[in-house]
Amino acid sequence: MNRYEALPSPCYILSEEALLANLQLLNLVEQEANVSIICALKGMSFWRSFPLIKQYLAGATASSLNEARLISEEMCCDAHTYAPVYFEHEFPQLLIYSSHLTFNSLSQWDKYKEVALNSPKKVSFGLRVNPEYSEIETDLYNPALPGSRLGILAENMPDTLPEGIEGLHFHVLCENDSYALEHCLEAFEQRFARYIRQCRWVNFGGGHHITRADYNIPHLIQLLKDFRSRYPNVEEVILEPGEAVGWQTGVLTSTVEDIIENKGIKIAMLNVSFACHMPDCLEMPYKPTVLGAHEPAEGDKFVYRLGGCSCLAGDYIGMGDFAFDEPLEVGDRIVFDDMIHYTMVKTTFFNGVPHPSIGIIHADGEFELLAEPGDYPSYKAKLG
Repeated sequence: MNRYEALPSPCYILSEEALLANLQLLNLVEQEANVSIICALKGMSFWRSFPLIKQYLAGATASSLNEARLISEEMCCDAHTYAPVYFEHEFPQLLIYSSHLTFNSLSQWDKYKEVALNSPKKVSFGLRVNPEYSEIETDLYNPALPGSRLGILAENMPDTLPEGIEGLHFHVLCENDSYALEHCLEAFEQRFARYIRQCRWVNFGGGHHITRADYNIPHLIQLLKDFRSRYPNVEEVILEPGEAVGWQTGVLTSTVEDIIENKGIKIAMLNVSFACHMPDCLEMPYKPTVLGAHEPAEGDKFVYRLGGCSCLAGDYIGMGDFAFDEPLEVGDRIVFDDMIHYTMVKTTFFNGVPHPSIGIIHADGEFELLAEPGDYPSYKAKLG
């Protein structure tokens, strides 16, 4: 933890070296399986790293006009775009920034197809489908639940793909392994094989935890090769992980501002907020790793609950507390590991709590402060 003592707090800090390791692994899968892997901005939007990402991945995927524009401006390529609904005033601009654009429903395609097919910009269009299978355990993140608003059911598809549609897209994974993908592909092919045979491209969505240490890379590569051999008409197979790009690539630094005690529970109050800066800890929920801390065990003397700085009563980690080797004191640095993906993209200004700074440790070990967005003008501008 000492390496972070002299760095800003609070601050999201990306390790360029760790990101490079992830990108090299993802690029290996691209090359071995002959697929396109693109970075999903909804999980990994650290745009200062886009030039490096573009050296190893085939591009990026957007779910809004802002994301598509960011990809165009900072990664210097067109986006693979998908959104549950498109807005009329934005749609022509989305076409400008996109190479592929997927529709969530047949009615959305019917609404926009005339504009889409008459666009001077060449864009390849697809449909998102619902295989009705997923191994996601948290309902909040499961797009294959009955009644889902995401994707078209096989029973609602026409006999053939609509004229102008060249691809299919499904997304039913979240932090899943290659075996979950294998099962999803079985459901996808069972329901949509005749449409796959009409496609130029197929997008397997995100949620592939490829850079996790226990992920079976050879199994994934073989799955992808086998799929391509079954459907020689498919020119491009696309995977769009976000978390796998940013997995274990950086931290969020924080500082102990106060220590209070309630009914025997010691609470270290921090200058960060789980609600504002690490919302997945509350939504998923999950307990993050704190550098230098461990799970409490019988006999541990220095056990603390870590509390966020917003006034939300539940702004703390409720799955358990953290044990330290030494007592915490005001001014101590608390460093949350693996806080680059699904954090910066989901921050809020609830309570007017400032956003953390953003920095990067370059491969040569030098730290660069990139942004300090937690100022009053940013907060005020968000509210009008």
